[in-house]
Amino acid sequence: MSLSRFRPYGTVRQLATTDPRDMAAASKALFGWNAGQRVSRLREAAMAAARERVRPGRERMRALVAGPGGRLAWRQVPAPPPPGPLGATVHPIAMATCDLDRPLVLGRTPFPLPLQLGHECVAEVVAVGSQVRTVKVGDRVVVPFEINCGECGACRAGLTGSCRAVPPVSMYGFGLLGGHWGGTYADLVGVPFADAMLVPLPEGVEPAAAASVADTVCDGFRHVAPHLPRLLERDPDTEVLIIGALPARYPFSVSTALYAGLTAQALGARRITFCDARGQVREEAARLGLEAIHPSELRRRDLAPLVVDISGTPQGVRTALAKTAPDGVCSSVGSLHHSARIPVSLLFIRNITLHIGRAHTRTLIPRVLELVTAKALRPETVTTRLADLDDAPEVLGDHMTSDTTKTILTTG
Repeated sequence: MSLSRFRPYGTVRQLATTDPRDMAAASKALFGWNAGQRVSRLREAAMAAARERVRPGRERMRALVAGPGGRLAWRQVPAPPPPGPLGATVHPIAMATCDLDRPLVLGRTPFPLPLQLGHECVAEVVAVGSQVRTVKVGDRVVVPFEINCGECGACRAGLTGSCRAVPPVSMYGFGLLGGHWGGTYADLVGVPFADAMLVPLPEGVEPAAAASVADTVCDGFRHVAPHLPRLLERDPDTEVLIIGALPARYPFSVSTALYAGLTAQALGARRITFCDARGQVREEAARLGLEAIHPSELRRRDLAPLVVDISGTPQGVRTALAKTAPDGVCSSVGSLHHSARIPVSLLFIRNITLHIGRAHTRTLIPRVLELVTAKALRPETVTTRLADLDDAPEVLGDHMTSDTTKTILTTG
């Protein structure tokens, strides 16, 4: 049951509560790498929008738009153009909320509003380009939230979240800062590189169960899977400590942290501790078989060889590092804040490995789907609400103002 209610910020309050240093750091990161490419992309998107306003030439479709003040509404927008030789057009059939969606819609992030919302989905292919070979019309596919070409040096190395063929941090559902690729709460989504991006949904896997594989399931997986097998070889009783929210009222939802716990279970961890200040979140974690504790209990706990920080705050990073054992690993989602104080001497003395960064989702999806197909990893156990896409404004409006963990919308 939801215990907290969150109020949205309007444009003025969003700007007033956004630290200019956070915006400056984000701008430097976004435009400091391939700045010309990003500017060209934004210019092309602006010119295409202007042409459609003056002389509409594309069919219209509905897309869910998030506006200032937490407003969610269907809007008629231009449909994606016909796919190019390498592209595809898909029709989302199962769409999921991300942990970042709530603060984004509420105006608690630097992301400008309005924007077309949504970046986690399973979809059906409705059109493909002439050179597409791996998917066909009618296939059901997982659509990774990050745009990647599959051919550049970064993609060939598996670093698909850093694709060099598109502007940095190109992704669905984040509007201006994501590069204006549209959102997945829509009738149609354009996929520029179909063979590189789209992953067929395995037989027997329900679309609603796999919708979040497009982002948050893989995000939870990548904090655990690269490190845990080696640590378990060293010590079969290796503890995995997962740190969620440290304050009790916290707008980010908790699915990534829970998926990290499920991944640890799937890979054989026997000791998984889940730390969160929110009582209902601890209840969810306990229901999934995780040992749930309040942050106040951390001081009495031993250091853990693998610590996963999903707090999204500078305080969370520091807390996670303080609880990481010698020669251990701390994997963090990082933060939208411009900086955090890192205890460098502690890392040095304990020989701690710290990783902060984004997931290379397209590379991870096949491995995650293998676990889902084998029923070793069951993302559907984290889902708290299933609803029809037609009811999206009302259902997602409730999700954004409550502390619901994961809402899945489906068509038909």
